[in-house]
Amino acid sequence: MKIAALYRYPVKSLGAQELAEVAVTPRGLAADRRWLVTNPQGRFVTRRELSGMALIGAEHEDGVLILRDNQGAALRVAEPVADTAPQTVTVWRDPVAALPAGHDADGWLSERLGRPLRLFHMPDASHRAVDPDYGAAGDEVSFADGFPLLITTTASLAALNARLDDPMEMARFRPNIVLDGVDEAFAEDGWRSLQIGGLRLRVVKPCTRCVVTTQHPLTGESLGNEPLRTLKAMGRVWERQPIFGQNAIPDGAGRIAVGDAVAVL
Repeated sequence: MKIAALYRYPVKSLGAQELAEVAVTPRGLAADRRWLVTNPQGRFVTRRELSGMALIGAEHEDGVLILRDNQGAALRVAEPVADTAPQTVTVWRDPVAALPAGHDADGWLSERLGRPLRLFHMPDASHRAVDPDYGAAGDEVSFADGFPLLITTTASLAALNARLDDPMEMARFRPNIVLDGVDEAFAEDGWRSLQIGGLRLRVVKPCTRCVVTTQHPLTGESLGNEPLRTLKAMGRVWERQPIFGQNAIPDGAGRIAVGDAVAVL
């Protein structure tokens, strides 16, 4: 079993950045979902309500966020300096201290997405705990929905695609780590811990899926009710919600790369 692909999402709900290798921190892949789009009141905005966010790409390079729209126009946003006054933003029910990106970034996003929006950065000094029902004391997460890492497998996607009239790509599920060479589909349901080099990951909870999986990953266009309908028909359900992939929490920090061997512990 090995890593087939790595992805991070520098801004929650904006485009993916594919990586050959990346540092892993206790909050997840380095620079993953450390930026957040909000409404003017500071509540998070995602593709669940604003599907056009899919049209904006996001990359993180050397402490700079690079946003790019579907016409090729780009904006570079440096991480806010430490003495910028923090403000409180809300992700689900979690209040989080975050640093505003500034008027230029807010205006750039607002113009392209057609409504007033703001952009915020989570500094290292800000902390957001994972759900204590699934994590340990001290476990943290960025602006991701609930956990630091999302792991999927090519075997499980192949099993799903075998049931679909129109096979789909893994990008619909927005994973961080894609694994290849897994013996059987949905074997990840039974995993509790993985080892990648010197890094150990705790596999803690199935990932429940939402309407974002039914959208085209690059345009946000609605593509119907798949894969949610078929996942339910396959019995891929947890607490009455369709599932695909597993959430995981790193024990410590490390570095991983495409091609790295992965062991189930």
